[in-house]
Amino acid sequence: MIPRYSRPAMAALWEPANRFRIWFEIEAHACDAMAAAGLVPAAAAEAVRKGGNKTYTPERIARIDAIERETRHDVIAFLTELGEHVGPDARFLHLGMTSSDVLDTCLAVQLVQATDLLLADLDALLVALRRRAEEHKRTICIGRSHGIHGEPTTFGLKLIGHYAEFARCRARLQAARAEIATAKVSGSMGTFANVAPQVEAHVARALGLAVEPMSTQIVPRDRHAAYFATLGVVASAVERLAIELRHLQRTEVREAEEWFAPGQKGSSSMPHKRNPVLSENLTGLARIVRAAVVPALENVALWHERDISHSAVERVMAPDATIALDFALARLAGVVDKLVVYPDAMRRNLDRLGGLHNSQRVLLALAQAGMSREDAYRVVQVQAMRAWEEAGAGGSPRFRALIEAEPDVRKHLRPEAIAACFDDAYHLKHVDTIFARVLGG
Repeated sequence: MIPRYSRPAMAALWEPANRFRIWFEIEAHACDAMAAAGLVPAAAAEAVRKGGNKTYTPERIARIDAIERETRHDVIAFLTELGEHVGPDARFLHLGMTSSDVLDTCLAVQLVQATDLLLADLDALLVALRRRAEEHKRTICIGRSHGIHGEPTTFGLKLIGHYAEFARCRARLQAARAEIATAKVSGSMGTFANVAPQVEAHVARALGLAVEPMSTQIVPRDRHAAYFATLGVVASAVERLAIELRHLQRTEVREAEEWFAPGQKGSSSMPHKRNPVLSENLTGLARIVRAAVVPALENVALWHERDISHSAVERVMAPDATIALDFALARLAGVVDKLVVYPDAMRRNLDRLGGLHNSQRVLLALAQAGMSREDAYRVVQVQAMRAWEEAGAGGSPRFRALIEAEPDVRKHLRPEAIAACFDDAYHLKHVDTIFARVLGG
Protein backbone atom coordinates (compact mmCIF):
# COMPACT_ATOMS: atom_id res chain seq x y z
CA MET A 1 0.00 0.00 0.00
CA ILE A 2 1.26 3.48 -0.83
CA PRO A 3 2.36 5.66 2.12
CA ARG A 4 -0.57 8.05 1.59
CA TYR A 5 -2.97 5.45 2.97
CA SER A 6 -0.65 3.68 5.40
CA ARG A 7 -0.45 4.13 9.15
CA PRO A 8 2.99 3.34 10.61
CA ALA A 9 2.06 0.60 13.08
CA MET A 10 0.13 -1.47 10.54
CA ALA A 11 2.61 -0.90 7.72
CA ALA A 12 5.47 -2.04 9.98
CA LEU A 13 3.88 -5.46 10.39
CA TRP A 14 4.43 -6.16 6.71
CA GLU A 15 7.98 -4.84 6.48
CA PRO A 16 10.79 -7.38 5.90
CA ALA A 17 12.23 -6.74 9.37
CA ASN A 18 9.07 -8.01 11.08
CA ARG A 19 8.64 -10.91 8.67
CA PHE A 20 12.22 -12.13 9.09
CA ARG A 21 11.99 -11.73 12.84
CA ILE A 22 8.94 -14.00 12.92
CA TRP A 23 10.70 -16.50 10.64
CA PHE A 24 13.61 -16.54 13.08
CA GLU A 25 11.30 -17.13 16.04
CA ILE A 26 9.65 -20.06 14.25
CA GLU A 27 13.01 -21.66 13.49
CA ALA A 28 14.38 -20.98 16.98
CA HIS A 29 11.30 -22.35 18.73
CA ALA A 30 11.43 -25.43 16.53
CA CYS A 31 15.09 -25.96 17.52
CA ASP A 32 14.15 -25.57 21.19
CA ALA A 33 11.45 -28.23 20.84
CA MET A 34 13.77 -30.59 19.01
CA ALA A 35 16.43 -30.11 21.66
CA ALA A 36 13.91 -30.88 24.40
CA ALA A 37 13.02 -34.09 22.54
CA GLY A 38 16.70 -35.03 22.16
CA LEU A 39 16.60 -34.63 18.38
CA VAL A 40 19.27 -31.92 18.23
CA PRO A 41 21.98 -30.97 20.74
CA ALA A 42 20.86 -28.48 23.36
CA ALA A 43 24.00 -26.48 22.57
CA ALA A 44 22.85 -26.16 18.96
CA ALA A 45 19.51 -24.66 20.00
CA GLU A 46 21.39 -22.23 22.26
CA ALA A 47 23.71 -21.31 19.38
CA VAL A 48 20.73 -20.56 17.16
CA ARG A 49 19.29 -18.25 19.80
CA LYS A 50 22.57 -16.56 20.59
CA GLY A 51 23.78 -16.15 17.03
CA GLY A 52 20.54 -15.30 15.30
CA ASN A 53 18.76 -13.22 17.93
CA LYS A 54 19.74 -9.92 16.34
CA THR A 55 17.86 -7.04 14.78
CA TYR A 56 17.10 -7.37 11.09
CA THR A 57 18.88 -4.23 10.02
CA PRO A 58 18.74 -2.85 6.48
CA GLU A 59 22.17 -4.45 5.96
CA ARG A 60 20.93 -7.90 6.97
CA ILE A 61 17.84 -7.54 4.79
CA ALA A 62 19.99 -6.48 1.84
CA ARG A 63 22.17 -9.56 2.39
CA ILE A 64 19.12 -11.86 2.32
CA ASP A 65 17.89 -10.17 -0.85
CA ALA A 66 21.28 -10.65 -2.48
CA ILE A 67 21.28 -14.36 -1.65
CA GLU A 68 17.73 -14.73 -2.96
CA ARG A 69 18.73 -13.22 -6.29
CA GLU A 70 21.06 -16.20 -6.67
CA THR A 71 19.02 -18.97 -5.03
CA ARG A 72 15.61 -17.80 -6.30
CA HIS A 73 14.17 -19.05 -3.00
CA ASP A 74 13.28 -16.70 -0.16
CA VAL A 75 13.34 -19.17 2.74
CA ILE A 76 16.68 -20.67 1.65
CA ALA A 77 18.11 -17.15 1.37
CA PHE A 78 16.89 -16.39 4.88
CA LEU A 79 18.35 -19.61 6.30
CA THR A 80 21.66 -19.04 4.54
CA GLU A 81 22.02 -15.55 6.02
CA LEU A 82 20.96 -16.82 9.44
CA GLY A 83 23.57 -19.55 9.22
CA GLU A 84 26.24 -16.91 8.74
CA HIS A 85 25.45 -15.66 12.25
CA VAL A 86 24.87 -19.05 13.90
CA GLY A 87 27.89 -20.91 12.56
CA PRO A 88 28.26 -24.72 12.24
CA ASP A 89 25.18 -25.43 14.38
CA ALA A 90 23.07 -23.91 11.62
CA ARG A 91 22.90 -27.41 10.14
CA PHE A 92 20.19 -28.11 12.72
CA LEU A 93 17.99 -25.27 11.45
CA HIS A 94 14.82 -26.19 9.54
CA LEU A 95 15.32 -29.87 10.40
CA GLY A 96 12.52 -31.88 8.80
CA MET A 97 10.62 -28.69 7.99
CA THR A 98 9.40 -27.29 4.70
CA SER A 99 9.12 -23.69 3.54
CA SER A 100 5.39 -23.46 4.16
CA ASP A 101 5.96 -24.33 7.80
CA VAL A 102 7.69 -21.00 8.07
CA LEU A 103 5.63 -18.99 5.57
CA ASP A 104 2.16 -20.05 6.69
CA THR A 105 2.92 -19.83 10.39
CA CYS A 106 4.43 -16.40 9.86
CA LEU A 107 1.39 -15.23 7.90
CA ALA A 108 -0.82 -16.37 10.76
CA VAL A 109 1.23 -14.32 13.23
CA GLN A 110 1.13 -11.25 10.97
CA LEU A 111 -2.62 -11.51 10.45
CA VAL A 112 -3.14 -11.86 14.19
CA GLN A 113 -0.98 -8.77 14.76
CA ALA A 114 -2.91 -6.89 12.06
CA THR A 115 -6.25 -7.97 13.49
CA ASP A 116 -5.36 -6.69 16.93
CA LEU A 117 -4.76 -3.26 15.41
CA LEU A 118 -8.04 -3.45 13.47
CA LEU A 119 -9.93 -4.41 16.62
CA ALA A 120 -8.47 -1.37 18.36
CA ASP A 121 -9.54 0.75 15.36
CA LEU A 122 -13.08 -0.57 15.67
CA ASP A 123 -13.11 0.18 19.38
CA ALA A 124 -12.18 3.82 18.70
CA LEU A 125 -14.85 4.08 16.01
CA LEU A 126 -17.47 2.58 18.32
CA VAL A 127 -16.63 5.13 21.00
CA ALA A 128 -17.07 8.00 18.53
CA LEU A 129 -20.32 6.61 17.14
CA ARG A 130 -21.82 6.05 20.58
CA ARG A 131 -20.92 9.54 21.76
CA ARG A 132 -22.44 11.25 18.73
CA ALA A 133 -25.48 8.95 18.75
CA GLU A 134 -26.26 9.82 22.36
CA GLU A 135 -25.64 13.49 21.63
CA HIS A 136 -28.26 13.42 18.87
CA LYS A 137 -30.54 10.80 20.37
CA ARG A 138 -33.60 13.04 19.89
CA THR A 139 -32.43 15.25 17.05
CA ILE A 140 -35.38 14.67 14.75
CA CYS A 141 -34.81 14.31 11.01
CA ILE A 142 -36.56 12.79 8.05
CA GLY A 143 -35.94 9.16 7.24
CA ARG A 144 -35.64 8.26 3.59
CA SER A 145 -36.32 5.17 1.53
CA HIS A 146 -35.25 5.13 -2.11
CA GLY A 147 -33.79 8.56 -1.31
CA ILE A 148 -37.34 9.92 -0.84
CA HIS A 149 -38.83 11.31 2.36
CA GLY A 150 -40.46 8.60 4.42
CA GLU A 151 -41.21 9.15 8.10
CA PRO A 152 -39.29 10.87 10.91
CA THR A 153 -36.40 9.27 12.71
CA THR A 154 -33.55 10.84 14.69
CA PHE A 155 -29.97 11.42 13.75
CA GLY A 156 -29.05 9.51 16.86
CA LEU A 157 -30.98 6.48 15.61
CA LYS A 158 -29.10 6.68 12.33
CA LEU A 159 -25.79 6.61 14.16
CA ILE A 160 -26.74 3.96 16.69
CA GLY A 161 -27.68 1.74 13.77
CA HIS A 162 -24.16 2.08 12.42
CA TYR A 163 -22.83 1.48 15.92
CA ALA A 164 -24.72 -1.82 16.05
CA GLU A 165 -23.34 -2.81 12.65
CA PHE A 166 -19.76 -2.11 13.63
CA ALA A 167 -20.27 -3.99 16.90
CA ARG A 168 -21.28 -7.01 14.80
CA CYS A 169 -18.23 -6.41 12.62
CA ARG A 170 -16.05 -6.49 15.69
CA ALA A 171 -17.49 -9.82 16.79
CA ARG A 172 -16.94 -11.25 13.30
CA LEU A 173 -13.37 -9.97 13.22
CA GLN A 174 -12.67 -11.49 16.63
CA ALA A 175 -13.93 -14.83 15.32
CA ALA A 176 -11.87 -14.45 12.14
CA ARG A 177 -8.79 -13.81 14.28
CA ALA A 178 -9.32 -17.10 16.09
CA GLU A 179 -9.82 -18.96 12.82
CA ILE A 180 -6.71 -17.61 11.13
CA ALA A 181 -4.42 -18.10 14.16
CA THR A 182 -3.08 -21.59 13.42
CA ALA A 183 0.53 -22.78 13.14
CA LYS A 184 1.66 -25.37 10.63
CA VAL A 185 4.96 -27.18 11.30
CA SER A 186 4.16 -30.60 9.87
CA GLY A 187 6.75 -30.88 7.11
CA SER A 188 6.33 -31.93 3.51
CA MET A 189 2.78 -33.07 2.73
CA GLY A 190 1.81 -32.35 6.33
CA THR A 191 2.42 -35.93 7.49
CA PHE A 192 4.92 -35.16 10.30
CA ALA A 193 7.19 -37.80 8.74
CA ASN A 194 10.32 -35.73 9.38
CA VAL A 195 9.23 -33.41 12.18
CA ALA A 196 7.33 -34.53 15.27
CA PRO A 197 3.88 -33.13 16.19
CA GLN A 198 5.24 -31.95 19.54
CA VAL A 199 7.53 -29.57 17.67
CA GLU A 200 4.52 -27.97 16.01
CA ALA A 201 2.71 -27.80 19.35
CA HIS A 202 5.68 -26.04 20.97
CA VAL A 203 6.03 -23.51 18.15
CA ALA A 204 2.31 -22.80 18.18
CA ARG A 205 2.23 -22.32 21.92
CA ALA A 206 5.27 -20.02 21.87
CA LEU A 207 3.70 -17.83 19.17
CA GLY A 208 0.23 -17.71 20.71
CA LEU A 209 -1.34 -19.81 17.97
CA ALA A 210 -3.33 -23.02 17.82
CA VAL A 211 -2.04 -26.01 15.86
CA GLU A 212 -3.54 -26.60 12.43
CA PRO A 213 -5.45 -29.88 12.99
CA MET A 214 -5.13 -31.10 9.41
CA SER A 215 -2.64 -29.43 7.14
CA THR A 216 -1.35 -30.62 3.82
CA GLN A 217 1.91 -28.94 2.88
CA ILE A 218 0.08 -25.70 3.68
CA VAL A 219 -2.60 -24.37 6.00
CA PRO A 220 -5.95 -24.85 4.22
CA ARG A 221 -6.93 -21.60 2.54
CA ASP A 222 -10.59 -21.69 3.54
CA ARG A 223 -9.35 -20.05 6.76
CA HIS A 224 -7.86 -17.16 4.82
CA ALA A 225 -10.93 -16.87 2.62
CA ALA A 226 -13.13 -16.47 5.69
CA TYR A 227 -10.72 -13.91 7.12
CA PHE A 228 -10.59 -11.68 4.05
CA ALA A 229 -14.34 -12.02 3.54
CA THR A 230 -14.72 -10.63 7.05
CA LEU A 231 -12.49 -7.69 6.16
CA GLY A 232 -14.73 -7.14 3.14
CA VAL A 233 -17.83 -6.99 5.34
CA VAL A 234 -16.15 -4.46 7.63
CA ALA A 235 -15.19 -2.39 4.59
CA SER A 236 -18.78 -2.44 3.37
CA ALA A 237 -19.92 -1.17 6.76
CA VAL A 238 -17.40 1.67 6.38
CA GLU A 239 -18.78 2.49 2.95
CA ARG A 240 -22.41 2.43 4.09
CA LEU A 241 -21.75 5.11 6.69
CA ALA A 242 -19.53 7.09 4.32
CA ILE A 243 -22.27 7.15 1.68
CA GLU A 244 -24.83 8.30 4.26
CA LEU A 245 -22.59 11.21 5.21
CA ARG A 246 -21.92 12.08 1.58
CA HIS A 247 -25.65 12.29 0.88
CA LEU A 248 -26.30 14.39 3.98
CA GLN A 249 -23.61 16.87 2.90
CA ARG A 250 -25.15 17.53 -0.52
CA THR A 251 -26.01 21.21 -0.91
CA GLU A 252 -29.72 20.48 -1.31
CA VAL A 253 -29.72 18.49 1.95
CA ARG A 254 -26.86 19.84 4.11
CA GLU A 255 -27.99 18.18 7.31
CA ALA A 256 -24.43 17.25 8.27
CA GLU A 257 -20.97 17.75 6.83
CA GLU A 258 -17.37 16.85 7.37
CA TRP A 259 -15.43 19.27 9.52
CA PHE A 260 -13.62 21.80 7.33
CA ALA A 261 -10.24 22.71 8.77
CA PRO A 262 -8.92 26.28 8.82
CA GLY A 263 -6.88 26.80 5.68
CA GLN A 264 -8.41 23.77 3.96
CA LYS A 265 -9.26 24.20 0.27
CA GLY A 266 -12.15 22.41 -1.39
CA SER A 267 -11.44 23.18 -5.03
CA SER A 268 -8.56 24.49 -7.11
CA SER A 269 -10.99 26.66 -9.08
CA MET A 270 -14.08 27.31 -6.91
CA PRO A 271 -13.28 28.92 -3.57
CA HIS A 272 -16.71 28.18 -2.12
CA LYS A 273 -16.46 24.39 -2.27
CA ARG A 274 -16.61 22.22 0.87
CA ASN A 275 -16.56 18.68 -0.44
CA PRO A 276 -17.06 15.37 1.42
CA VAL A 277 -13.58 14.26 0.36
CA LEU A 278 -12.89 12.07 3.39
CA SER A 279 -16.12 10.11 2.97
CA GLU A 280 -15.49 9.76 -0.75
CA ASN A 281 -12.00 8.50 0.04
CA LEU A 282 -13.51 5.92 2.42
CA THR A 283 -15.77 4.65 -0.35
CA GLY A 284 -12.70 4.12 -2.53
CA LEU A 285 -10.69 2.42 0.22
CA ALA A 286 -13.58 0.03 0.85
CA ARG A 287 -13.28 -1.11 -2.77
CA ILE A 288 -9.60 -1.91 -2.23
CA VAL A 289 -10.37 -4.06 0.81
CA ARG A 290 -13.22 -5.90 -0.91
CA ALA A 291 -10.97 -6.52 -3.90
CA ALA A 292 -9.16 -9.12 -1.77
CA VAL A 293 -12.27 -11.22 -1.19
CA VAL A 294 -12.58 -12.95 -4.56
CA PRO A 295 -8.85 -13.78 -4.84
CA ALA A 296 -8.97 -15.18 -1.30
CA LEU A 297 -11.89 -17.41 -2.29
CA GLU A 298 -10.07 -18.51 -5.42
CA ASN A 299 -7.00 -19.41 -3.35
CA VAL A 300 -8.95 -22.16 -1.61
CA ALA A 301 -8.80 -24.53 -4.58
CA LEU A 302 -5.11 -25.45 -4.90
CA TRP A 303 -3.60 -28.49 -6.61
CA HIS A 304 -3.32 -31.64 -4.51
CA GLU A 305 -1.34 -31.02 -1.29
CA ARG A 306 -0.19 -27.58 -2.44
CA ASP A 307 0.83 -25.31 -5.24
CA ILE A 308 1.98 -21.69 -4.99
CA SER A 309 -0.69 -19.94 -7.04
CA HIS A 310 -1.92 -18.43 -3.76
CA SER A 311 1.47 -17.08 -2.76
CA ALA A 312 1.80 -14.00 -4.95
CA VAL A 313 -1.84 -13.11 -4.29
CA GLU A 314 -1.38 -13.15 -0.53
CA ARG A 315 1.88 -11.22 -0.61
CA VAL A 316 -0.04 -8.35 -2.22
CA MET A 317 -3.52 -8.57 -0.75
CA ALA A 318 -2.68 -9.27 2.92
CA PRO A 319 -0.71 -6.04 3.40
CA ASP A 320 -2.92 -3.96 1.12
CA ALA A 321 -6.25 -5.06 2.61
CA THR A 322 -5.20 -4.73 6.25
CA ILE A 323 -3.34 -1.44 5.75
CA ALA A 324 -6.23 0.08 3.77
CA LEU A 325 -8.83 -1.02 6.32
CA ASP A 326 -6.71 0.23 9.22
CA PHE A 327 -6.46 3.63 7.55
CA ALA A 328 -10.16 3.68 6.68
CA LEU A 329 -11.37 2.84 10.18
CA ALA A 330 -9.14 5.51 11.73
CA ARG A 331 -10.26 8.07 9.18
CA LEU A 332 -13.93 7.23 9.71
CA ALA A 333 -13.58 7.58 13.48
CA GLY A 334 -12.15 11.05 12.91
CA VAL A 335 -14.95 12.00 10.54
CA VAL A 336 -17.62 10.90 13.02
CA ASP A 337 -15.88 12.56 15.95
CA LYS A 338 -15.71 15.96 14.23
CA LEU A 339 -18.87 15.72 12.13
CA VAL A 340 -20.74 19.03 11.94
CA VAL A 341 -24.48 18.46 12.43
CA TYR A 342 -27.24 20.93 11.52
CA PRO A 343 -30.41 20.16 13.52
CA ASP A 344 -32.22 23.23 12.13
CA ALA A 345 -31.61 22.07 8.58
CA MET A 346 -32.92 18.63 9.55
CA ARG A 347 -36.08 20.26 10.86
CA ARG A 348 -36.49 22.37 7.72
CA ASN A 349 -36.12 19.34 5.47
CA LEU A 350 -38.58 17.43 7.63
CA ASP A 351 -41.16 20.21 7.13
CA ARG A 352 -40.49 20.77 3.42
CA LEU A 353 -43.49 18.74 2.29
CA GLY A 354 -45.97 20.20 4.71
CA GLY A 355 -46.44 17.19 6.95
CA LEU A 356 -46.58 14.59 4.18
CA HIS A 357 -44.44 12.33 6.35
CA ASN A 358 -47.52 11.79 8.53
CA SER A 359 -49.63 10.28 5.74
CA GLN A 360 -49.49 6.81 7.32
CA ARG A 361 -50.70 8.25 10.63
CA VAL A 362 -53.81 9.61 8.90
CA LEU A 363 -54.30 6.32 7.05
CA LEU A 364 -54.14 4.30 10.27
CA ALA A 365 -56.41 6.71 12.15
CA LEU A 366 -59.07 6.45 9.43
CA ALA A 367 -58.86 2.66 9.40
CA GLN A 368 -59.15 2.54 13.19
CA ALA A 369 -62.15 4.88 12.96
CA GLY A 370 -64.03 2.44 10.71
CA MET A 371 -63.04 3.28 7.13
CA SER A 372 -61.73 0.39 5.03
CA ARG A 373 -58.01 0.44 4.54
CA GLU A 374 -58.40 0.65 0.76
CA ASP A 375 -60.70 3.67 1.00
CA ALA A 376 -58.53 5.32 3.61
CA TYR A 377 -55.42 4.83 1.43
CA ARG A 378 -57.24 6.35 -1.58
CA VAL A 379 -58.49 9.39 0.35
CA VAL A 380 -55.09 10.11 1.88
CA GLN A 381 -53.16 9.52 -1.32
CA VAL A 382 -55.33 11.91 -3.33
CA GLN A 383 -54.51 14.76 -0.97
CA ALA A 384 -50.89 13.66 -0.59
CA MET A 385 -50.38 13.80 -4.36
CA ARG A 386 -51.93 17.27 -4.50
CA ALA A 387 -49.49 18.45 -1.85
CA TRP A 388 -46.58 16.64 -3.56
CA GLU A 389 -47.32 18.34 -6.89
CA GLU A 390 -47.68 21.75 -5.25
CA ALA A 391 -44.28 21.32 -3.66
CA GLY A 392 -42.78 20.17 -6.96
CA ALA A 393 -44.16 23.24 -8.70
CA GLY A 394 -42.48 25.50 -6.19
CA GLY A 395 -45.55 26.21 -4.11
CA SER A 396 -46.14 25.67 -0.42
CA PRO A 397 -47.43 22.15 0.25
CA ARG A 398 -50.68 22.10 2.20
CA PHE A 399 -51.06 18.44 3.14
CA ARG A 400 -52.37 19.05 6.64
CA ALA A 401 -54.78 21.74 5.45
CA LEU A 402 -56.01 19.47 2.66
CA ILE A 403 -56.58 16.62 5.10
CA GLU A 404 -58.41 18.87 7.53
CA ALA A 405 -60.69 20.03 4.70
CA GLU A 406 -61.33 16.55 3.24
CA PRO A 407 -65.02 15.59 3.92
CA ASP A 408 -64.34 11.86 4.22
CA VAL A 409 -61.66 12.54 6.81
CA ARG A 410 -63.81 14.96 8.82
CA LYS A 411 -66.64 12.43 8.80
CA HIS A 412 -64.46 9.89 10.62
CA LEU A 413 -62.04 12.00 12.67
CA ARG A 414 -62.58 14.85 15.07
CA PRO A 415 -60.26 17.89 14.76
CA GLU A 416 -58.20 16.84 17.77
CA ALA A 417 -57.72 13.37 16.26
CA ILE A 418 -56.51 14.92 13.01
CA ALA A 419 -54.12 17.17 14.95
CA ALA A 420 -52.75 14.15 16.78
CA CYS A 421 -51.79 12.62 13.41
CA PHE A 422 -49.35 15.49 12.90
CA ASP A 423 -47.58 15.24 16.26
CA ASP A 424 -44.01 14.25 15.40
CA ALA A 425 -43.35 13.11 18.96
CA TYR A 426 -45.39 10.02 18.06
CA HIS A 427 -42.52 8.76 15.89
CA LEU A 428 -39.95 9.03 18.68
CA LYS A 429 -41.70 7.21 21.50
CA HIS A 430 -39.48 4.12 21.31
CA VAL A 431 -36.11 5.81 20.83
CA ASP A 432 -34.98 4.89 24.35
CA THR A 433 -36.03 1.28 23.79
CA ILE A 434 -33.97 1.02 20.61
CA PHE A 435 -30.90 2.53 22.26
CA ALA A 436 -31.28 0.13 25.18
CA ARG A 437 -31.52 -2.84 22.83
CA VAL A 438 -28.31 -1.83 21.07
CA LEU A 439 -26.31 -0.71 24.10
CA GLY A 440 -27.81 -2.92 26.75
CA GLY A 441 -29.43 -1.84 29.99
